[in-house]
Amino acid sequence: MKFRLLFFAAFLLAPAALRAAADLPALWAERVKCVVSVEYVTETETERRPTISMGTVIDTRGTIIIPSGAIDPRAATWQLKDFKVYLPGDAASSPAEYLGQDAFSGWHFVRAGETTRAKLTPVTVFTAQGASPVPALAEFVWGIGLRNKDEDFAPYIMQSHVALIQSLPQRTAIAQHEVAGPGLPVFNRDGVLIGIAATSFGQSFLQFSRRNRGDPVLLVNVEESSAFMLAEEILPNLGRIPKHVSGRPLAWLGAYGLEPMDRDVAKFLKLEAQSGTVVSEVLEGSPAEKAGLKDRDIILALDGKPLPSLKPERVVVTWLEREIDRRVPGDTFALTVLRGSARVELKAVLGEEPKLLREADRKYYDRLGFTAREFVYGDAIERRVKAAEPSGVVAHFVKPSSPAAIAGLRQDDWIKEIDGAEATSFTVVAAKLAEIETDQARAEFVLLVSRSGETAVLRIKLK
Repeated sequence: MKFRLLFFAAFLLAPAALRAAADLPALWAERVKCVVSVEYVTETETERRPTISMGTVIDTRGTIIIPSGAIDPRAATWQLKDFKVYLPGDAASSPAEYLGQDAFSGWHFVRAGETTRAKLTPVTVFTAQGASPVPALAEFVWGIGLRNKDEDFAPYIMQSHVALIQSLPQRTAIAQHEVAGPGLPVFNRDGVLIGIAATSFGQSFLQFSRRNRGDPVLLVNVEESSAFMLAEEILPNLGRIPKHVSGRPLAWLGAYGLEPMDRDVAKFLKLEAQSGTVVSEVLEGSPAEKAGLKDRDIILALDGKPLPSLKPERVVVTWLEREIDRRVPGDTFALTVLRGSARVELKAVLGEEPKLLREADRKYYDRLGFTAREFVYGDAIERRVKAAEPSGVVAHFVKPSSPAAIAGLRQDDWIKEIDGAEATSFTVVAAKLAEIETDQARAEFVLLVSRSGETAVLRIKLK
């Protein structure tokens, strides 16, 4: 009896960290139910390309968030097919539905089928009462990783300690070692959610060999991450489930090429304590143009509040872009800008984002060997032309060894003429290319393309 009392006393006097460690297996068994693997297929012109990502369950309806980089931004939503959800350690899958991407958080949202939902636990069950805890430097943290499909997505635990906390602009903790798979939750020793792992940061190394004396190499761990966004950043945005698979409505200002204010410029303007972003260009017909914003204006404040001072300075650009993304078309906000030596107050009404690349019409011509894509607003910006001018089409995909590839057509070439006729719109071009595609007697046709500001004539031989 005396021994038992001594043992119990020793247990009570032991550091809390050691006592909690004994509970970790129980915490793990509960929290592993809030993670899944998501598989989907991108149906391209020539193949069905499978992709697998890790995701976290956020509600009882089986809604799952996966990282922004999990889906190629060039892929149209109609190319994304056959979404499936796998439970950790289970080779069997169940169907899921793609809901779209939220521009503000960057997350893609997927919803598991009804038969799977009962087996899932929302990560919100493991949140703290009241304010979300912010981990302290050197605090112990742990998270979940998932193995590959050939290992049935077996879950495993990772542990580390917080090394640094920064605003990037989201409050992000960086651990000493990888602490979770990208998109998967991170917990403190008590099992309370403190964040979700972001895409892993790259690490620079020097590679030595007999032929070189040290080439720089950037290595990125795509399966594990040491960085995680804090729960205080994540939880308020879990309800931003897209209303449409396209992610719309999407707010748009039209201030292009934002850059952080240079330190020397800030010193010259006596703005050392002020953060700001420089507008490189105001886009044609944009809300920014209508509001009176000018090229080289320096944005100092939004809705009367100074832009935050963040390190590194470039992070303030992301902060401002996110402030636009969190709003909806029709929202009005005030901009305080420095123009020369004068401060100017402007009011901007956000518009609807012009058609994005992933929304553009496109059609593949197998005999010709390429996909023609609609010319969108972003193409006009990239090529420094007016969006209202006749636009032609863009070569979105070129099949290797096809007639188009042999003739020298490249991805992203701007097709301006076909057989000497101006390519005025996607509809006109699609009809012309369809006519060429089905004309078995035709031996060749000619494209006039623009590439990096230079024009080339390509003769595509079909026989």
